[in-house]
Amino acid sequence: MKQWQIISAMVVIALVAGSGGYLLQRQADTGDSVASKPPVITSEEVKGLPLPDLSLADMEGAQRQFSEWKGKVIAINFWATWCPPCRDEIPHFVELQTEYGSKGLQFIGIALHTAEEITDFVNEFNVNYPSLVGRDDVVKAARQLGNDIGALPYTVIVDRDGIIQFVRRGPLSMEEAERVITSLL
Repeated sequence: MKQWQIISAMVVIALVAGSGGYLLQRQADTGDSVASKPPVITSEEVKGLPLPDLSLADMEGAQRQFSEWKGKVIAINFWATWCPPCRDEIPHFVELQTEYGSKGLQFIGIALHTAEEITDFVNEFNVNYPSLVGRDDVVKAARQLGNDIGALPYTVIVDRDGIIQFVRRGPLSMEEAERVITSLL
């Protein structure tokens, strides 16, 4: 392929991606009144704040609230099946849940999918912690926890007192996750 064809293809891809992102954002904003939108808070601003008692559906359709895990160190991970870094880090989170669950750690996976869309994934990866699901509700929850740019993966770690202590946009290595979690246990 000639250089000008490659450059042209890259420009077209960039335009399509930018237009798609713009349209998705407009669609997400449509129908929401200003009063119903939570204030925009960044990942840095959310540190030190109490974990809001959000409610999302689990894979069986039951509503689960974060307050169920009060008194535990909670690691909340927003992910999607189509996200390669998400797929890479989830096996590490399964391992950490196995190792530290009895010491007070609770991972919570929050998928930007329906339950039907993640069932095979959860089974394949032997996910051993609750998986909460939804589409718009997940986006709203992520925003309330400081994910103002819609990053995936996105991880929030909360201490036993319910205070947000750590936030990571993008992949979280097992080593860093373990260091943060063990410092809070």
